[in-house]
Amino acid sequence: MNAPSASAVKVGAVVLTMGNRPAELRALLESVAKQDGDPIEVVVVGNGSPLPPIAVPGLTVRTVELSENVGIPAGRNVGIEAFGPAGREADILLFLDDDGLLPGQDTAELCRQAFAADPKLGIISFRIADPDTGVTQRRHVPRLRASDPMRSSRVTTFLGGANAVRTRVFAEAGLLPDEFFYAHEETDLAWRALDAGWMIDYRADMVLHHPTTAPSRHAVYHRMVARNRVWLARRNLPAPLVPVYLGVWLLLTLARRPSLPALRAWFGGFKEGWTTPCGPRRPMKWRTVWRLTRLGRPPVI
Repeated sequence: MNAPSASAVKVGAVVLTMGNRPAELRALLESVAKQDGDPIEVVVVGNGSPLPPIAVPGLTVRTVELSENVGIPAGRNVGIEAFGPAGREADILLFLDDDGLLPGQDTAELCRQAFAADPKLGIISFRIADPDTGVTQRRHVPRLRASDPMRSSRVTTFLGGANAVRTRVFAEAGLLPDEFFYAHEETDLAWRALDAGWMIDYRADMVLHHPTTAPSRHAVYHRMVARNRVWLARRNLPAPLVPVYLGVWLLLTLARRPSLPALRAWFGGFKEGWTTPCGPRRPMKWRTVWRLTRLGRPPVI
């Protein structure tokens, strides 16, 4: 069976917002409207906030308003399902932060070409760059060898608000984990996608402009990171690797010398990760562990 041509690949986009960045949201949508190729249908999800009417010339925008903030993964899942079960009404879905912007008009077309050319490509992670300095933070390069953000490569995870996903991935590997609320939901999906045989690319030439920020700006950061790290391991890793993975992350956390309040929040989240339900456990195959290792990030780091 021949792969579809790039022109036949239908692209949609999901944007999650809390309604507090209307100017940035409009600028993002205008950048989506300028993309080359067929028009992109966008679903904007108001995560616990009402949305005003959104009209952008050349763009079809649907809105979904949620009565409460259900978290990032659950909110994005609502956007996926707006394109039908597992997003099947589109071939590719872009996930874009509401305060981001696509500076190039060819990003969607590059995505179409990449997915059409590689039938096993499941996810593309974009390069995030500061709009003023052009700098890409090290944490935004989804691999261990992150010193050169301009180098594209196969990777083992992706960036949540700057990516494209083939919707067949959702059909085969499932949606994002609602329970996580915030943090590590991308890695959870990435591991399941890799276990299902899909590949993930980091593309330095596909850029999302986004202001430089620190992840700890979120009040729940330390607790969520620790809790979800435990959940990630409990859900996805073969039993012998669970204590190894979490032991490594415990040592790394201590080595970074967080403040005492941050450390207390982290240990509280770590305990919560062991004592609360984390969703279904589907340990990855050992050949997936080997694939992750060959890609440069064994699932113990």
